[in-house]
Amino acid sequence: MSVMKQDKNEYKNYVDKISPKPSYVKNYIMAFLVGGLICCIGQGINDFYMKIANLEKLQASSATSMTLIFIGAFLTGLGVYDLIGKRAGAGSIIPITGFANSIVSPAMEFKKEGYVMGVGSNLFKIAGPVLVYGISSSIICGILYYFIRLIF
Repeated sequence: MSVMKQDKNEYKNYVDKISPKPSYVKNYIMAFLVGGLICCIGQGINDFYMKIANLEKLQASSATSMTLIFIGAFLTGLGVYDLIGKRAGAGSIIPITGFANSIVSPAMEFKKEGYVMGVGSNLFKIAGPVLVYGISSSIICGILYYFIRLIF
């Protein structure tokens, strides 16, 4: 048994030794720049809808969200969003376009298995936990906000 444990430790040390070390500062900068660029594009789309299409603020915000989701899904379908994600890391995951990517990627991957058992059952494989934790945390924050408002 100790030989097996020693082999695992040796293997772990070997893997750690040959694995490339990530450049954290570069990753932080790329995530910041790409995430910020996506948000700036979103703001530009929102301004377009408000100033040129003459939509009200709420309508423009909804149209902007739909446009960004479409762009993220479209770029995922073309394979471009994955290339962006390789360079940007979390910068491409955080905005709404990352959510669109997390829905479309499994749908494309499992399409060959059929629409029900492939796409339908695997569509929320990545986005499902995000939705569950996002909704749960918003409910908890809402309850806390309610009780804090009662106290003060």
